[in-house]
Amino acid sequence: MACSPAPISAISFANPTLVKRASVSSSTLKPRAVAKEVYFNHDGSATRKLQAGVDLVAELIGVTLGPKGRNVVLQNKYGPPKIVNDGETVLKEIELEDPLENVGVKLVRQAGAKTNDLAGDGCTTSIVLAHGLITEGIKVISAGLNPVQIARGIEKTAKALVSELRLMSREVEDDELVHVASVSAGNDFILGKMISDAIQQVGRRGVVRIEKGKCTENSLQIVEGMQFDRGYLSPYFVTDRQKMNVEFDNCKLLLVDKKITNPKDMFKILDSAVKEKYPIVIVAEGIEQEALAPVIRNKLKGLLKAAAIKAPAFGERKSHCLDDIAILTRGTVIRDDAGLTLERAGKEVLGTATKVVITKDSTLIVTDGSSRKAVEKRVSQIQRLVENTQENFQKNILNERIARLSGVIAILQVGAQTQVELKDKQLRIEDALNATKAAIEEGVVVGGGCSLLRLSAKVDGIKELLDNQEQKIGADIFKKALIYPTRLIAKNAGVNGNVVVEKVLSNDDVNFGYNAARDSYENLMQAGIMDPTKVIRCCVEHAASVAKTFLTADAIVVETKEPEPIPKRKQMPSQMPRMPSLTKSLFPKQLLPTYQ
Repeated sequence: MACSPAPISAISFANPTLVKRASVSSSTLKPRAVAKEVYFNHDGSATRKLQAGVDLVAELIGVTLGPKGRNVVLQNKYGPPKIVNDGETVLKEIELEDPLENVGVKLVRQAGAKTNDLAGDGCTTSIVLAHGLITEGIKVISAGLNPVQIARGIEKTAKALVSELRLMSREVEDDELVHVASVSAGNDFILGKMISDAIQQVGRRGVVRIEKGKCTENSLQIVEGMQFDRGYLSPYFVTDRQKMNVEFDNCKLLLVDKKITNPKDMFKILDSAVKEKYPIVIVAEGIEQEALAPVIRNKLKGLLKAAAIKAPAFGERKSHCLDDIAILTRGTVIRDDAGLTLERAGKEVLGTATKVVITKDSTLIVTDGSSRKAVEKRVSQIQRLVENTQENFQKNILNERIARLSGVIAILQVGAQTQVELKDKQLRIEDALNATKAAIEEGVVVGGGCSLLRLSAKVDGIKELLDNQEQKIGADIFKKALIYPTRLIAKNAGVNGNVVVEKVLSNDDVNFGYNAARDSYENLMQAGIMDPTKVIRCCVEHAASVAKTFLTADAIVVETKEPEPIPKRKQMPSQMPRMPSLTKSLFPKQLLPTYQ
């Protein structure tokens, strides 16, 4: 009993010194409050600091706006620098040393980030529009007007402008998708055509994936059937040595929702495959080497045609993916919850596929279409889940399942000569794809910033509905801010922005505007210059939200910047080392020469 663990644990817990040390250490770990600095806006200095941060962001992001916008070079600590034309990527990199200016950066950053999250594009336009509202708003507030009433006027005007925007919008046609994608990709018609082809082949609800290509040219790959990112567990399963892949025709699928550890569990099913001479693909959560070895051995002997892959995804998503594969192939998933065990399962649980292609990192399953009704029923169930789901991440996962079951996925493979060019092209294609999806959702309006100019002409009618004079001044602020994006597009194209704005507004045709790419005035809809309504709506809403918050702020609280510790200089020694006497010889007497 002396060796039993009970007395040892009792002694260790009863040790008073240990208890005392624990209590002391816990008391020393109390969180220390961080000192804060408070800035009041009595003389307008705090607002000027915030505005300096907003101005810097707008100037930096603004160089990328329009078809003739320039790129921004971003330093990268762990690789080559990024050269991008994407406002959202640039926005993430901005961090200023001055704490007040940095607060201004973070405030206006919300407009671009929120627009990009919801619409996938329009980050730069949101920032420019918010900058216009803040700049014009500070001018009138400095004159002594009530900022709360100004902010209410901006808010009410934004809601009215969104209603007007919906009246201007129309549904996008299939042949116009290429124009929407091209404009968002920086007037690159080839990229726009590729995105348009991808969406038309997979359908408007289909999934288009963007991947890094292995060559220098962009390519579009349309995958028929169900595909997921899981390859074979061993290269010994390869049937085509040249392509290094596995190809089976008219094969069976064994679906197991657990890890296979014992090879004897699969004996009954594999024996049936050997006798009836059909290929079999094992899809499981995992297969131990001990269980995998007999399958490989019999495959190499030529007795068995088999391959093994790991089930796609993890956790609950893995179970859902296995259920989707089972419905597509008319099989049954073997799982303990359903009372099915692998050792007792027979041929009746196996799914069927007309063709299976497995590479080292992907699997493609093609069926004969006999399970179409069951698949459509499953798709409708998942669509109802999408409608009842709020999170974008979960929606994307469910939409991928729908596309995977529907049988068609488009893969855009981005190619480039260098890593720097690849990153820039990938961001452009992502923006173009998101803009195209936004256009499908809510339609399109005239592009080139002209839709915002046309909205500015509606402000005079909106002012009549506001409560007081200060709110009407808020509407006037919005009218002036709506001009900023068009003026900046013209400036980046080397043209006087005020002249462009005046000439566009002088024409009553809603579709008339300035085409910066061609440096001409024309019907922009006919020229293919159009913006997604969803992007413009998000820009107006989020810019107004940030601006009214900014204008009503009158005090700022920031963390105190801790001074950097000054490195201590080494102290001089108190006593200088003794120097040898100059009168005495430095050599021992025995080394001195002797003279007779």
